[in-house]
Amino acid sequence: MTSADIPRHIAIIMDGNGRWGKKRLLPRTAGHRAGAQNLRKLAVEVERLGVKYLTVFAFSTENWTRPKDEVEYLMHMVHEYIQQYIDDTRKNNMRLSVIGDISRLEPSLQDKISDLTAMTAGKKGLHLVIALNYGGRDDIVRAARCLAEQARAGTLLPSAIDDDTFSRMLDTAPYPDPDLLIRCGDEMRISNFILWQAAYTEIYFSPKLWPD
Repeated sequence: MTSADIPRHIAIIMDGNGRWGKKRLLPRTAGHRAGAQNLRKLAVEVERLGVKYLTVFAFSTENWTRPKDEVEYLMHMVHEYIQQYIDDTRKNNMRLSVIGDISRLEPSLQDKISDLTAMTAGKKGLHLVIALNYGGRDDIVRAARCLAEQARAGTLLPSAIDDDTFSRMLDTAPYPDPDLLIRCGDEMRISNFILWQAAYTEIYFSPKLWPD
């Protein structure tokens, strides 16, 4: 494999955590923790290979409909791992960002995300992008709403809206579109993830559960 074979940007739908735990007669939460640990290992490996961007679907806008105790556990785990990434920034050159509507998250978690983003802004290694409270449709709706407000204010002509204008309103505006999207868990769908951005992305559906 040469450097020309390495995708610049990989996106991953980290599916199958709950089923992984169930197969081992463990609670679903054990699968979520195993999946989070796997992400940390994978980020180090893809950086070693030369991948520049890694975007992962950590918590979707639809995940709020899961059982309350599972959602609370997931949010607790996000707190924990964001803090671990903050601690890790002292040891690596990885940059971290978050996409999605974080306004629904707890203020303390929003503060941690802001701290993490600021602390790693100057890093030149892998750019890890974590999608939290993210949905592809929600991303598109928020972008359309922003453009509509600009048009109403008279700062943007509707006729001036094109693909590039729209893309600049999306959460992913700072990053190139993914070259490769991997969906784990033996499901053949993209589950409302980066709908606009994946228009020309190669998609690989893996039968493996994410922790595996």
